[in-house]
Amino acid sequence: MKISFDKLDKAFENRVRLQIMSVLAANERYDFNSLKDLLNITDGNLASHLKALEKEEYIVVHKSFLGRKPNTNYEATVIGKKAFKEHLDTLEQLIKHQKST
Repeated sequence: MKISFDKLDKAFENRVRLQIMSVLAANERYDFNSLKDLLNITDGNLASHLKALEKEEYIVVHKSFLGRKPNTNYEATVIGKKAFKEHLDTLEQLIKHQKST
């Protein structure tokens, strides 16, 4: 069985971006502070990875206020969900292939 690696996406090669997309695939939306706490990373580190995913149009940003406090939420786009699924499916094929050899 020949595995096509075309569906592996460089955007998900980074552990933090892979974690972000995993969280957003499992949840409709997630806010910045909750993501930061869950992933145990700094504001700047999280912001740079979110920006990279936003640039690829894999996530969308929703900004609002809760009372007087700003609140930023993130949501995976249809494009992002599709790319993430294809990435995971390719990894799964690779794992299954390795088990059968």
